Amino acid sequence: MMQVGVSEPGARVLLTRLFQAGLQAVDPYDAICRQVHLQRGRLTIGSQHYSLQKQHRIVVVGAGKASGRMAQALERRLGERIHTGLVVVKYGHGVPTKTIRIAEAAHPVPDTAGLQASRMMMELIGTLKPEDLLIVLLSGGASSLLPAPAPGINLRDKQQTTKLLLRSGATIQEMNAVRKHLSRIKGGQLAAATSARVACVILSDVIGNDLGTIGSGPTAPDPTTFGEAWEILERYGVSMRLPVSVRRRMEAGINKSVAETPKADAALFRRVHNVLVGDNEAAVDAVVKAAKGQKLYTLVLSTTVTGEAREIAKLFGAMAREIVSHGRPVRRPCCVIAGGETTVTVRGQGTGGRAQEFALAAAVEIAGLSKVWVAGLATDGTDGPTSVAGAVVDGETVARAHRSKLDVLRALQENDAHPFFKTLRNHIVTGPTGTNVNDLYLLLAL
Repeated sequence: MMQVGVSEPGARVLLTRLFQAGLQAVDPYDAICRQVHLQRGRLTIGSQHYSLQKQHRIVVVGAGKASGRMAQALERRLGERIHTGLVVVKYGHGVPTKTIRIAEAAHPVPDTAGLQASRMMMELIGTLKPEDLLIVLLSGGASSLLPAPAPGINLRDKQQTTKLLLRSGATIQEMNAVRKHLSRIKGGQLAAATSARVACVILSDVIGNDLGTIGSGPTAPDPTTFGEAWEILERYGVSMRLPVSVRRRMEAGINKSVAETPKADAALFRRVHNVLVGDNEAAVDAVVKAAKGQKLYTLVLSTTVTGEAREIAKLFGAMAREIVSHGRPVRRPCCVIAGGETTVTVRGQGTGGRAQEFALAAAVEIAGLSKVWVAGLATDGTDGPTSVAGAVVDGETVARAHRSKLDVLRALQENDAHPFFKTLRNHIVTGPTGTNVNDLYLLLAL
């Protein structure tokens, strides 16, 4: 059951309904059931049709925070036609299945469990024949859950590189451009490792739904190059701190002594079909519908929000003040909605996540405003390295913090939002949601 840390009962109920509507709209189980159908030996996935004979094997692999729910739905649709399967989810996100094995591994920094699962997956798909069908279930988090380091790179080096990127402020597109060039799976290489037909079913956690970025695109062409990946590492001041093996790999790629990842003109993609079954826009649309059902005026800022979390919070704060003072760009009672994925450049030693840092910065911006709330929610239920989904603040949050001897500005400086909100009991707690489509940001003015 969702818990929203708001003391005012009406606002708590309203925010809970809005967030639940958004999450329900992108439930991966329902999404798979809408897109996958089997009838008289003919399998339909999205707009693609597959003719299946009894000797044709269907093998399922996948990774991501939502892939467990996706596997459950696929078993419902295909039943005994599934020969075997292996799906990797984040620790705590496992679900019961019959034929498809669910393995758990670490996110966002990969671990040995993910490494072992990746090896098993590659061995499994290597046994398939051209007439077989490989169904790949892909959602956000797959990049970390499927660590398959390129030759010469070990897991420790991959972990160190991931940590450097996570703290650098790089976008998910930039991070994955690097990771694709350090992997044997990412950037179309999973599809290249089998001769079977490939159908990849995708729940997007990437702004713009770029197939090459979602889960680092294991079944999609990679438009990026070693040179571009190196430029990213240099831009964020990471290149000189890389492990030696990673530097050597990047240099070899730039010098053309290591093959590039598969590009769009590769023949292998003629047997690959990617279908998108859900994204952040669907969640935002559902929140809008629910808000209108509660007689609220609504405004969607964007479903492609990016940038530093605290900078986006300033925008929400400015809008809140404009609504309170002038009744524009939308008048009360209203709900302003945005979706996307902000970044946090970590400079302190604290604990938090994108959604919590957004809320913490917003608390400063809306201090003193009456009947105004701002909330950030990670749709997978885990914001950064924490066990909460996000946080909610109002015009009294800064004052309450002061009474509790909490320093808002210091918490921001140290990137320490989690203990701040834990003390004030302003967290949003959902547990693992089974889905993952970026973040939702709400401004409620009643």
